[in-house]
Amino acid sequence: MLHLPNNLRILIGGAVLALILTGIAVYFQSRTDTLPADGEIRNADKPLAVEGIESEIKDGIHEPTGFIADEGLDLVIAHCTACHSAKLVTQNRADREGWKKMIRWMQDTQNLWELGAQEAAILDYLSANYAPVSRGRRPPLTGIEWYELKD
Repeated sequence: MLHLPNNLRILIGGAVLALILTGIAVYFQSRTDTLPADGEIRNADKPLAVEGIESEIKDGIHEPTGFIADEGLDLVIAHCTACHSAKLVTQNRADREGWKKMIRWMQDTQNLWELGAQEAAILDYLSANYAPVSRGRRPPLTGIEWYELKD
């Protein structure tokens, strides 16, 4: 094994320690001021600050989140995407009562804060834009020449 002078050992040890501490700081730094990536869950303690979202809306869709542009969009972005991806909202459908149950579940089990007076506007937005889609039967087939099968 190579023998290094003591001052060089101290220098190398200090550099390694600095790299480790920098890595820990970067890994654990809070990123609650940005939208979560798909599948990312955060333990946020407050809503995101949302400003200037009008410039991010194209063809009725808020491009960074995929949310439908409508009244209450800013509240939904601030409160919902502070902890999870917008896709967790857009993949679900519920009526007002269903969305309220999901909010209560998040408050009871996931540390979601009280929404206060903003809850009604959030529920209005979610129940209007992400309500269940009624699915009927497909329309009857038309314009097809049917033939009989022969044995």
